[in-house]
Amino acid sequence: MYVILVYDFGEKRVGKMLKLCRKYLFWVQNSVFEGEISAVRLKELLMCAKQFMKKDEDSIILFKGREQSWM
Repeated sequence: MYVILVYDFGEKRVGKMLKLCRKYLFWVQNSVFEGEISAVRLKELLMCAKQFMKKDEDSIILFKGREQSWM
């Protein structure tokens, strides 16, 4: 699947999220990443992010599609 991931994290955690996303997707701009990723690897990325994410302060938005051309 093709994914566009946008995140907004606090200053203390934004560096961790940046490093994590670079392992799985391609960096587009500031806190925006995109690329092909399997469902399992996406789930892995989100599980890792939730370990240091503060639910009341941070957010992750995902846009999913079958192929890049559909986005």
